Amino acid sequence: MTPPVPPRPAQLGPLLARCRLARGWSQQRTAAELCAAAGVPTLSRHEVSRWERQRRVPGGFWLGWLAVVLGVPLVTLAEAAAAARRAAPTRATGPGRAARASTSPAGRTGPGRTAGTTRGGGARAIGTG
Repeated sequence: MTPPVPPRPAQLGPLLARCRLARGWSQQRTAAELCAAAGVPTLSRHEVSRWERQRRVPGGFWLGWLAVVLGVPLVTLAEAAAAARRAAPTRATGPGRAARASTSPAGRTGPGRTAGTTRGGGARAIGTG
């Protein structure tokens, strides 16, 4: 008999959308709630959309605040984000294009803040670097 297969983490994008819709919030409202909680005025509904469509994966800073604002355990979001990063197709760099090195400035802290996250939208594009 084979051992049971451990459950796969939920896909991050659909998970975020379900949690947002369960609260009856628009992407705009979600962005506003995140900005208010984190004290960062620069997150837009476009970034929330990118996260939900899995075009980008939020970094540790925003994962922490998403957990707080949406009432989801941080470990659930972190596992889904890690799975999304692992599943992301790798992009080949074309001729004459060097892979971009990401820098990670220190400074902001928040729930779930981890090294290697970015500022601003707080997301890392899937499949880069």
